[in-house]
Amino acid sequence: MSRPASTAETKYRAVTAFQRRVGNPVLRRLPFQTLLETTGRSSGLPRRTPVGGRRVGDSFWLVSEFGERSQYIRNIKADPRVRVRIRGRWHRGTARLLPDDDPVARLRLLPRLNSTAVRAMGAGLLTVRVDLED
Repeated sequence: MSRPASTAETKYRAVTAFQRRVGNPVLRRLPFQTLLETTGRSSGLPRRTPVGGRRVGDSFWLVSEFGERSQYIRNIKADPRVRVRIRGRWHRGTARLLPDDDPVARLRLLPRLNSTAVRAMGAGLLTVRVDLED
Protein backbone atom coordinates (compact mmCIF):
# COMPACT_ATOMS: atom_id res chain seq x y z
CA MET A 1 0.00 0.00 0.00
CA SER A 2 1.43 3.38 -0.97
CA ARG A 3 1.58 6.33 1.39
CA PRO A 4 -0.27 9.52 0.53
CA ALA A 5 1.96 12.37 -0.59
CA SER A 6 2.79 15.01 2.02
CA THR A 7 1.22 18.44 1.75
CA ALA A 8 4.58 19.94 0.72
CA GLU A 9 5.03 17.27 -1.97
CA THR A 10 1.49 17.77 -3.27
CA LYS A 11 2.07 21.54 -3.39
CA TYR A 12 5.39 21.04 -5.22
CA ARG A 13 3.83 18.77 -7.84
CA ALA A 14 0.82 21.02 -8.43
CA VAL A 15 2.78 24.27 -8.64
CA THR A 16 5.55 22.90 -10.87
CA ALA A 17 3.03 21.25 -13.23
CA PHE A 18 1.15 24.56 -13.56
CA GLN A 19 4.35 26.54 -14.07
CA ARG A 20 5.72 24.10 -16.65
CA ARG A 21 2.53 23.87 -18.72
CA VAL A 22 0.84 27.26 -18.29
CA GLY A 23 2.60 29.99 -16.30
CA ASN A 24 6.15 29.90 -17.62
CA PRO A 25 5.30 29.56 -21.36
CA VAL A 26 3.03 32.62 -21.10
CA LEU A 27 5.34 34.73 -18.92
CA ARG A 28 8.43 34.01 -21.06
CA ARG A 29 6.70 35.77 -23.97
CA LEU A 30 6.04 39.01 -22.09
CA PRO A 31 8.67 41.57 -23.21
CA PHE A 32 9.36 43.06 -19.78
CA GLN A 33 9.05 39.91 -17.64
CA THR A 34 12.28 39.30 -15.75
CA LEU A 35 13.89 36.08 -16.99
CA LEU A 36 16.75 34.01 -15.64
CA GLU A 37 18.65 32.12 -18.32
CA THR A 38 20.70 29.14 -17.20
CA THR A 39 22.47 26.44 -19.20
CA GLY A 40 20.75 23.05 -19.07
CA ARG A 41 22.95 20.72 -17.07
CA SER A 42 22.26 17.75 -19.37
CA SER A 43 21.36 19.36 -22.69
CA GLY A 44 23.72 22.34 -22.63
CA LEU A 45 20.87 24.41 -24.08
CA PRO A 46 19.70 27.79 -22.74
CA ARG A 47 16.81 27.48 -20.27
CA ARG A 48 14.74 30.57 -19.52
CA THR A 49 12.70 30.83 -16.35
CA PRO A 50 10.45 33.75 -15.37
CA VAL A 51 11.50 35.03 -11.95
CA GLY A 52 10.68 37.85 -9.60
CA GLY A 53 13.46 39.75 -7.95
CA ARG A 54 15.18 43.08 -7.74
CA ARG A 55 18.39 44.64 -8.92
CA VAL A 56 20.38 46.28 -6.14
CA GLY A 57 23.53 47.94 -7.46
CA ASP A 58 25.52 45.35 -9.41
CA SER A 59 23.53 42.39 -8.06
CA PHE A 60 20.17 40.85 -8.85
CA TRP A 61 18.42 39.12 -5.92
CA LEU A 62 15.71 36.46 -6.07
CA VAL A 63 14.30 33.67 -3.93
CA SER A 64 13.72 30.19 -5.35
CA GLU A 65 10.38 28.88 -4.12
CA PHE A 66 11.48 25.23 -4.06
CA GLY A 67 15.15 25.70 -3.27
CA GLU A 68 17.45 23.00 -4.56
CA ARG A 69 14.53 21.10 -6.10
CA SER A 70 14.07 23.86 -8.70
CA GLN A 71 15.47 22.91 -12.09
CA TYR A 72 17.14 26.29 -12.55
CA ILE A 73 18.91 25.88 -9.20
CA ARG A 74 20.21 22.48 -10.33
CA ASN A 75 21.42 24.13 -13.54
CA ILE A 76 23.15 26.90 -11.55
CA LYS A 77 24.93 24.29 -9.43
CA ALA A 78 26.29 22.73 -12.62
CA ASP A 79 27.20 26.09 -14.23
CA PRO A 80 26.74 29.35 -12.31
CA ARG A 81 27.18 31.55 -15.40
CA VAL A 82 23.75 32.99 -16.17
CA ARG A 83 21.97 35.85 -17.90
CA VAL A 84 19.14 37.92 -16.42
CA ARG A 85 16.71 39.94 -18.52
CA ILE A 86 15.74 43.02 -16.51
CA ARG A 87 13.33 45.55 -18.06
CA GLY A 88 13.94 44.07 -21.50
CA ARG A 89 17.77 44.16 -21.35
CA TRP A 90 20.01 41.12 -20.91
CA HIS A 91 22.82 41.13 -18.33
CA ARG A 92 25.50 38.45 -17.87
CA GLY A 93 26.40 37.36 -14.38
CA THR A 94 27.41 34.66 -11.95
CA ALA A 95 24.73 33.16 -9.71
CA ARG A 96 25.50 32.40 -6.09
CA LEU A 97 23.29 30.23 -3.90
CA LEU A 98 23.03 31.67 -0.38
CA PRO A 99 21.67 28.98 1.96
CA ASP A 100 22.69 31.02 5.03
CA ASP A 101 20.61 34.03 3.97
CA ASP A 102 17.11 34.35 5.48
CA PRO A 103 14.85 33.96 2.41
CA VAL A 104 11.70 35.15 4.23
CA ALA A 105 13.46 38.36 5.30
CA ARG A 106 14.88 38.69 1.77
CA LEU A 107 11.39 38.44 0.26
CA ARG A 108 10.38 41.53 2.25
CA LEU A 109 12.93 43.48 0.17
CA LEU A 110 11.76 42.14 -3.20
CA PRO A 111 8.68 42.98 -5.29
CA ARG A 112 5.58 42.40 -3.18
CA LEU A 113 3.37 40.48 -5.65
CA ASN A 114 6.03 37.90 -6.50
CA SER A 115 7.16 37.63 -2.88
CA THR A 116 3.62 36.89 -1.74
CA ALA A 117 3.28 34.14 -4.35
CA VAL A 118 6.66 32.60 -3.44
CA ARG A 119 5.75 32.54 0.27
CA ALA A 120 2.31 31.06 -0.44
CA MET A 121 3.39 28.38 -2.91
CA GLY A 122 6.94 27.66 -1.88
CA ALA A 123 8.61 25.16 0.39
CA GLY A 124 12.34 25.07 1.00
CA LEU A 125 13.04 28.67 -0.01
CA LEU A 126 16.57 29.56 -1.15
CA THR A 127 18.09 33.00 -1.76
CA VAL A 128 20.05 33.54 -4.98
CA ARG A 129 22.27 36.50 -5.77
CA VAL A 130 23.46 37.11 -9.32
CA ASP A 131 26.60 39.23 -9.49
CA LEU A 132 26.11 41.17 -12.72
CA GLU A 133 29.03 41.83 -15.06
CA ASP A 134 27.41 44.41 -17.34
